[in-house]
Amino acid sequence: MTEPSSPSPRAQVFELFPTPVMRVEGCLDAALVAGVLAQLGDGLSQANHRSDALAHSRLLSPEDAPLLREVAQRLDAPLREFGTLLFGEALQWRLKEMWLNVMQAGGQQTVHNHANSFASGILYLSDCEPASNTAFIRSLGGRDYVFSNANPRSATGPFNAERWIGPTPAAGDLLLFPSYLLHEVPVNRGATRTTLAFNAMPHRLDAWGYAMSFSS
Repeated sequence: MTEPSSPSPRAQVFELFPTPVMRVEGCLDAALVAGVLAQLGDGLSQANHRSDALAHSRLLSPEDAPLLREVAQRLDAPLREFGTLLFGEALQWRLKEMWLNVMQAGGQQTVHNHANSFASGILYLSDCEPASNTAFIRSLGGRDYVFSNANPRSATGPFNAERWIGPTPAAGDLLLFPSYLLHEVPVNRGATRTTLAFNAMPHRLDAWGYAMSFSS
């Protein structure tokens, strides 16, 4: 008589400490996108020091234009939701600064993160060619060893990938991410790519009574 085989042990995989990136489709409607472009499109004053085909506006605040105040209102609910993922509480958030980015064909944005802020975002004011979608890069630190197994047989997944390409956005879409997260824009092979980037801070963080407030 054949002995019944023992069941195979059941394995569980835990995704420890994932990094949130939030996409909000249609955060700005077409009229608001057109209005922001009309108000800010001629105000480019900062050339990018690594790409001649990328230019930026000066740093802006919602108080600089009525339409930017409306943009800030549209960002309030997504920032509260995203902030709850980061800190576990629906905090009040304020926009620290905003700036326009206009990338012509051939332009690119090198790997960087955003200092002195907690949440950062990109509002897309144009459609984007898929090859120039925002790409997020795994930090070089945080692991005890650095070895790679990149070959035709290896499959890329969330635990071994070195970069993650964001979804193809349409004009009006929003992407939110922690400010420390490294990101870049690959070479733009399509039409002009226009975005409004921003940084945001919570009004207050409270760690068991030891509270910190952030103000301009």
